[in-house]
Amino acid sequence: QVQVMESGGGLVQAGGSLTLSCVASGRFRTRDGMAWYRQAPGRAREWVATRTRGGVPAYTDSVKGRFTISPITIENTVTLQMNDLKPEDSAVYYCRYGELAWGQGTQVTVSS
Repeated sequence: QVQVMESGGGLVQAGGSLTLSCVASGRFRTRDGMAWYRQAPGRAREWVATRTRGGVPAYTDSVKGRFTISPITIENTVTLQMNDLKPEDSAVYYCRYGELAWGQGTQVTVSS
């Protein structure tokens, strides 16, 4: 069983930056990729970024050039550096390990 935990959310003004962190722990059968998703109130959860082992990162169009997902460390951690934040980036951000293991989420609020 894999446990996933996010941290680093908070309140920031538009144009500011935040860094989210994610750590996966437990019993791993495979060395899977990790991804970030987000969900704003009243909206479906949407994919933000993915990092595979040894692969190039991928981003949804709305965050390209502003967000950076780090390589996955040997300790199974990954960060999401978010720059030039906009109010529409406000959401609960979730980290996923592989296809099934989700964290509880961390709130990001961007004020205008």
